[in-house]
Amino acid sequence: MKRALIIFTRIPVQGKTKTRMMPHFSPRQCAALHACFLSDIRKQCEACGADIFVSYAPENGKLERLKMLLGKEKKYMPQEGEHLGMRMLHAFRQVFEQGYDSCVLIGTDVPELQEHHLRKAFWKLQEKDIVFGKTSDGGYYLVGMKKLQPLVFGLNEYGHSRVFQETLDQISEAGLTVGFTDTLSDMDTPEDLRDFYGRMKRNPEQAASRTGSFVTKIRKISIIVPVYNEAKTIEAMQRQLLPLKDRCEILFVDGGSTDGTRELIRPEYRVISSPKGRACQMNTGAVNSDGDILFFLHCDSELPRNPLGEIRRTLSGHRAGCFGIAFHSKNFFMFTCRVISNHRIKDRKVMFGDQGIFLDRDLFFQAGMFSEIPIMEDYQFSLTLKEMGVKLGMAGHRIYTSDRRFPPGTIPKLKLMWKMNRLRKMYRDGVAIERIAELYRDIR
Repeated sequence: MKRALIIFTRIPVQGKTKTRMMPHFSPRQCAALHACFLSDIRKQCEACGADIFVSYAPENGKLERLKMLLGKEKKYMPQEGEHLGMRMLHAFRQVFEQGYDSCVLIGTDVPELQEHHLRKAFWKLQEKDIVFGKTSDGGYYLVGMKKLQPLVFGLNEYGHSRVFQETLDQISEAGLTVGFTDTLSDMDTPEDLRDFYGRMKRNPEQAASRTGSFVTKIRKISIIVPVYNEAKTIEAMQRQLLPLKDRCEILFVDGGSTDGTRELIRPEYRVISSPKGRACQMNTGAVNSDGDILFFLHCDSELPRNPLGEIRRTLSGHRAGCFGIAFHSKNFFMFTCRVISNHRIKDRKVMFGDQGIFLDRDLFFQAGMFSEIPIMEDYQFSLTLKEMGVKLGMAGHRIYTSDRRFPPGTIPKLKLMWKMNRLRKMYRDGVAIERIAELYRDIR
């Protein structure tokens, strides 16, 4: 059979492609993401053995951009028609007029499309009149036929959840036979891309694709900073975050400060109100964020250089992690605290909030968020992740944290470390959290 494959696409122009991904991603990122889709799909199409046509939505002076991505040797056809169905019908008509025995048309929002999906579609056409590749949201990413079947494109509206079923109903009424290739997911929204990322991490081939590499690079990070009476530290934290402001989402979650903290936060930062309590404040920030990665940061912390890059690198091989911790104090027991804390991440799989906890958004909600208890919400969260079998990663550089909770003098510091270990043991033994919170207040 003389076979043809139509790549049905827009040209990846900023502001005109993948618009449902905005404003989560910038217009530039959306255009670059679409370009990655096209580059990966090109490889799969060229391997399936069919003649390739490209049906594109015209953009003045932009066709060369598409030819650079898909190859100048392809046969390019501008789309024509008032709605999506008419444009697809026009593309099929042009191809069948050139004497092809079978033709398959695909969209370009399916980065998991593989050569074998296309070969299966052509194989199905040997015994069926029409073939479809369904999408998980109720549409289809692939349609093929052996001769022009205008009724396939007879719908008045596209883009809703019943597109596929309504099309099938019309085909069934006409007595035509239908076959199917595999169901895949298209990428229309940030949520779709998050789901793709989760699947991709289990598929090395997908992770190594241009789309996989780009998605890993552009995952949006939300920095969530719970604050309560932080007038002494809020200015320093804002200065640290200023260079990151346009590269991530930053949320300050105020628990009802009475020392003017909220008034000191600059207008360019987003501030959310929450009932007092670090766990409640961090949960409130997470619910109101839209990042793919959540980074919980204490207001008295000092970040290393390029913290966003450190987080992305760590999460490329893990679902959760933190920074190693360090103190500016040269006291021997503060150095000991640093060593023990960093070793605890690898040895006991436990991380604390002052180390800057970061993790995949989906994992945070799967784990049930932070337990809204008066103390040890970070410890309990680590225990929950441990029970879930989540392996923790540790960033390559340290986050410096204040030693303000430690009293002056070597012996008092040692006593505090011992008491903190005792409180954690009491928590594991089931002592009432209110009792532990009272003891913690006594030692601060």
